[in-house]
Amino acid sequence: MLTFAKTIKSYYMKKILLLLCCAFAASTAFAQVPSFGIRGGVNFAKISASNGNLTASTNSTTTFAVGVFADFKFGSLSLQPALNYTGKGGEGDSGNGGTTKIKTYYVQVPVNLVYHVPAVFGNVYFGGGPYVGVGVSGKTTITENGSSVSEDITFGDDQDDIKRTDFGLNGIAGLEFNNGFILGVNYDLGLSNIANENSFSTKNRVFGVSVGFKF
Repeated sequence: MLTFAKTIKSYYMKKILLLLCCAFAASTAFAQVPSFGIRGGVNFAKISASNGNLTASTNSTTTFAVGVFADFKFGSLSLQPALNYTGKGGEGDSGNGGTTKIKTYYVQVPVNLVYHVPAVFGNVYFGGGPYVGVGVSGKTTITENGSSVSEDITFGDDQDDIKRTDFGLNGIAGLEFNNGFILGVNYDLGLSNIANENSFSTKNRVFGVSVGFKF
């Protein structure tokens, strides 16, 4: 059963990676010269856990995200691959009257298909697409009775580790002004189980608010 689950995960990972590569290749082949931009902001991250019909989520924890993106225009549509450093995680009860805070950071590549609606100030945009992230660092912090203890998170295949790869769907929306300034929101819906525990599924959920500039 475990081998079958790994095979299914590998299959979907290959499909998503192939989609990302094809999308980027298509954009470079058919689009005009791309614009480039930078973006950064605040993330409000949760972890969702489910077991059959039972689903629970942690409280949100505040992290951050920074990144660069390219914008390949096709009239009112554009393809936007990006490279981001983004924080995820969650916060909950430690069980002893304190709190447990988990923060993980990923190098993440989303590829979004974006629709632009012209406006007097510039345009309103919204879109979405797949993302793949690779975990690079993280900490678990337990705070009880006014004192805190932190421990580095390990990415790997052991039962207490977090899986290094996270993939899912990403949605974005916002305002782009004529001077290049950008205000945006985004939501990451994790589809992969990041825990090495087969009795339940643990997935990332992230809502972000950002500012940016397109050159």
